[in-house]
Amino acid sequence: MLSRLRYTFREMWASLSRNTTLTVAAVITSAVSLLLFGLTLLLQRGFDNQLDQWSGGVEMIVYVTNDATADQIKLVQDSLEQSSLVDKVEYCDIPCSVDNAKRLFGGDTATLSQLGPDKIPSFFKVVPRDTQNTDVLNQFATTVKGLPKVQNVAFPGQQIDTLRALRRFFGPRTAIMSFALLAAAALLIWNTIRTAMFARRREIEVMKLVGATNWFIRLPFMLEGLLQGLAGGILASGFLLFLNDDWTGSVRELPGDSGLQAFVVLGSYPWTIVLYMLLLGATVGAVGSGVAASRFLDV
Repeated sequence: MLSRLRYTFREMWASLSRNTTLTVAAVITSAVSLLLFGLTLLLQRGFDNQLDQWSGGVEMIVYVTNDATADQIKLVQDSLEQSSLVDKVEYCDIPCSVDNAKRLFGGDTATLSQLGPDKIPSFFKVVPRDTQNTDVLNQFATTVKGLPKVQNVAFPGQQIDTLRALRRFFGPRTAIMSFALLAAAALLIWNTIRTAMFARRREIEVMKLVGATNWFIRLPFMLEGLLQGLAGGILASGFLLFLNDDWTGSVRELPGDSGLQAFVVLGSYPWTIVLYMLLLGATVGAVGSGVAASRFLDV
């Protein structure tokens, strides 16, 4: 058994040494395709995080004109609280609204001058029950706008829909590109094994004449392809972790209100992607080389 293992690894290394250029090309192609695959998964998780941030704490702000009477404000509040779409309603009166404006526009004196107690609207903070169905919430916002003395309704439904549209746009396209490159890597590995078998066709003929089985001949070539795919996965994993750390550090330097903090992917998820990349690279390499070894065994 030990002699067979030594033979397998020796023949595998000899084949790799004979086809250095093709081997390097296959590893690089595998690495690029696996890196794109890993970045696709990271991108999808980033969009999921951002959507959770928007939809998890989303609030609909209902602005009421400054001259609204107590009865009119009570009418708006009752309409909001009686809706089956609303989970919580909180009213911010004129003094509260002035304090809120000072907090939001502390560095903008021009805006603050336009938001005095005699002009600024009061508002309701409305927390919806279902934050996922933005179409229904947009319709509800339109209905609320028709209530007496309602000046405006602010709801980030458009931002949520934009994020979902971007996720749907980038996800499938980057996945298609990564799998196309994986197919190219498999073809390169396939071509590398075919070239190696053609170069050693006389040795293979002699081995078959002395009774070597097809699997005994095929195994070193399959191991060669597996190592090429695995090497591509290791290279891609290193780049993926570096790019993720670099992106994380860059986002942390941005202002807290930039809106990009949720696009950072932390924890064990990047390492889970690394595991997927290594398994996928090894599988593609082994399958590509195995198919080639079986196809060109009779050289």
